[in-house]
Amino acid sequence: MGNIENFEVLNIIDELENYIEKSSTIPLSQKVIINKEDILELIKQIRIKLPDEIKRAEWVKQEKQKILIEAKQDAETIIMEAEQRINNMVNESEIVKKAEKMAAEIISAAQTNAKEIRLGSKEYADELLGNLENNVENLLNLIKNNRNELKGH
Repeated sequence: MGNIENFEVLNIIDELENYIEKSSTIPLSQKVIINKEDILELIKQIRIKLPDEIKRAEWVKQEKQKILIEAKQDAETIIMEAEQRINNMVNESEIVKKAEKMAAEIISAAQTNAKEIRLGSKEYADELLGNLENNVENLLNLIKNNRNELKGH
């Protein structure tokens, strides 16, 4: 509808221009003879149509500003969300690195403990076997002595 009224204003201006071009000229001058009422009627029609167009143009200008402000706010929100995601990813990466480091330390400690336990269990087994060997030797000596006594020696 705005375009139709806009065209109406332009059509009225064209009509005014054509009216002036087609008007009779005063000989030997650039002046034309016009009907004052016709011209004033065309100007009146322009005045009637222009305020609506001016209001519409102002409204469009305000809407454009609103749209630009909203677009800027949306862009800022998108940037903030992207920065947050990047920070979260960096933080998650740091957490993963710390977790991997802790895991490596735990594995290393477990391997050290397992080695110590193996060495300790070997020493303990060796100690037990040594005690058993001593007991067996003592028992063998006792058996030999008892046999020798039985034989009468």
